[in-house]
Amino acid sequence: MDMGEQGDHLLNVVDVEATCWEGQPPPGQVSEIIEIGLTVVDLRAGERLAKHRLLVRPARSEVSPFCTELTGLTQTEVDGGLPFAEACRVLAAEHRTGRLPWASWGDYDRNQFTRQCRATGAEYPFGQRHTNAKIAFTAAYGLRRRPGMAQALEVAGLPLEGRHHRGDDDAWNIAALVLDLAGRGEWAAG
Repeated sequence: MDMGEQGDHLLNVVDVEATCWEGQPPPGQVSEIIEIGLTVVDLRAGERLAKHRLLVRPARSEVSPFCTELTGLTQTEVDGGLPFAEACRVLAAEHRTGRLPWASWGDYDRNQFTRQCRATGAEYPFGQRHTNAKIAFTAAYGLRRRPGMAQALEVAGLPLEGRHHRGDDDAWNIAALVLDLAGRGEWAAG
């Protein structure tokens, strides 16, 4: 796809799932990205164009039963994923994450990428134009507290599509919230 005119109104919406535990990680383990969901949004047309999913093989942690219950992801499934550095390269090469603005629900996803890239030496795959969609939504709806994604969908009168805490489904749902804000004239991408 040519970056020209089409690129100035495209947005990547990203959501990650990471290894997690009920309580603290076991000794020697750290939270690592195990799934990256990405939805391409055409802000001008007001539609979600594509839904992508990358599984990532953790190098310094294992998927706990708690994590499987939350995300549906198993150790066996993520063992077939890409190494983290390769997943970052795929994002940059195939999804133009370094050139297109991007959004996530809150700052967790951006911070997790920053931490994991720093810890592993992988090249950070995103550009600087990031929008925290949770802050934008909270302001647009005049809410006192920042809602979780599922609660925000209820506030906006939108359905939760797919499985909550699944990267590709969450990115798809966050993209619907971004389009809701854009339709209200309340979206200004990073």
